Amino acid sequence: MRPLAIILATLLLLCSCEAGTRYAKLEGFTQGGTWHAICRIPEGLDAGALQQGADSILRSINLSLSGYNRGSLLSRINSGEDLPMDGHLLRNFNLSKEIWEISGGAFDPSAAPVFDRWGFGFAAEAESAVPSAAELDSLLAFCGMDLFSTQEREDGIHLVRADSRCRLNFNAIAQGYSCDTLGRWLESLGCDDYMVEVGREILCRGRSARGGKWIIGIEYPQYDAPEESTALIERLSITDCGIVTSGNYRKYYVRDGRRYAHTIDPRSGMSVEHNLLSATVIASDAATADAYATWMMVTGPEAARRIADSLGFTLYLVEDGQPLVRVGSSPSGLQD
Repeated sequence: MRPLAIILATLLLLCSCEAGTRYAKLEGFTQGGTWHAICRIPEGLDAGALQQGADSILRSINLSLSGYNRGSLLSRINSGEDLPMDGHLLRNFNLSKEIWEISGGAFDPSAAPVFDRWGFGFAAEAESAVPSAAELDSLLAFCGMDLFSTQEREDGIHLVRADSRCRLNFNAIAQGYSCDTLGRWLESLGCDDYMVEVGREILCRGRSARGGKWIIGIEYPQYDAPEESTALIERLSITDCGIVTSGNYRKYYVRDGRRYAHTIDPRSGMSVEHNLLSATVIASDAATADAYATWMMVTGPEAARRIADSLGFTLYLVEDGQPLVRVGSSPSGLQD
């Protein structure tokens, strides 16, 4: 999964719970990385039951959407098996197609063949040579969410591809979707106070363990920063929103002295060349924030500013050598 730059300052707050209110810390591994949650324990439940339930949900998502798991539903459909879609796959497909249309193709999970060729997809590693324009053009012929449709049959809804070489990759939305799914489950149990983080994508609702909003830090983006870096460029006090950062400063490779970022523009098939290091999106849910953050990194800083103003979400941008810039309207949960 692509590295994302949100640091969980909230994990340090468990020691200051309000009297009479119990919060649990949950954690584990999923989708090639870690996940954490802090939540108020609903009456009649304990932390062990919450941990088991969350683990079960994340396993089901992984078995549906992971392209690295060759036995997952997505992998089997990508390889040509004609199988009914489950709820996870269908919801990610529908939301992705919607955002693909809004973004004019800048967000496009169907660009999986191009991602693989660059070495930023499900393939084991990149080929030694940077893909040529002719090679990318040949791959782009099998990209575009309009090449996919759904068909209802007796055994369920099936994914229909215009060509067997068309494939999907939901890496840019699956972790945000996982946060939202865990959040809905917690709310169904009567828990409205929680923070869920999957692969550094975050959804928070209600109050933190200390009784106020959740404190989330945006990482200071710098090339070759260690994975465990905790340098922050901003701390936000927020609630009732999803917050996701996408960045180009950790995942890239160098060929013939040139740096190629892992953000690929699905419209051209090329690695982006602008100077935007990170984009942090605050939206009503984590899946949308996840997809929009990728979209902003594809378009670059100037277009990202216009889009945030137009669609009305909060956006934080860091360009190489420049200070943090906030763009767009402030959601009700954001403390100014």
